[in-house]
Amino acid sequence: MGGLLSGLGVFIAVLYLPWVPRPPAWRRSLRKTLPVALFALAAVADGAPVMLAAALALSALGDLALSRPGRRAFLAGMIAFALAHLAYIALMIKAGAALPPPLPALALILAALSTEIWLAPRTGALRWPVRAYVAVIAAMGLMALGLPGGYGPARAAALLFMLSDALLALETFVIGSGKGARADRLRAWLSRAVWITYIAAQAGFLLAFSG
Repeated sequence: MGGLLSGLGVFIAVLYLPWVPRPPAWRRSLRKTLPVALFALAAVADGAPVMLAAALALSALGDLALSRPGRRAFLAGMIAFALAHLAYIALMIKAGAALPPPLPALALILAALSTEIWLAPRTGALRWPVRAYVAVIAAMGLMALGLPGGYGPARAAALLFMLSDALLALETFVIGSGKGARADRLRAWLSRAVWITYIAAQAGFLLAFSG
């Protein structure tokens, strides 16, 4: 049953791709929320760890919030995803994550700190929530780097999640509401890249921890 649910989630995620650049609408919100919600149900059906199902369910709530317009919805989405990352961190600790290798850890930390240059100055009233979110996802990435052998899909998933969020930050805060055909094309490309890397990340976590 878990395989069927996760396969259905991937199928719906692919069908959602043409809808990614569309303006907010409840039909679009439903299509965006369903894939990872089905991943969460697949984790439950497979008897996977509770924290995996919780992380996926929180991510689905984040998808729903981010699909709605307005700053409050965006903030709610960030909170849901921050909680999802904390659940992933707890899952990785239980899986035996230790201190990550120094050089990859340094590279990840520098990447997170770089957001103070290209992201934080553009976030306005959301600066501190965005900073807190960056810290949480960076901690999740560091924990993934310290996972023992056999958790390659989880390490790849964590890096894909960080890439997805970096692309989302570019789309939301750097490109923003810029005018013109070039800005529209770039937003459409970024939004699809965000979705693809995000779904791949969640599928990687499901694969790594569902057994």
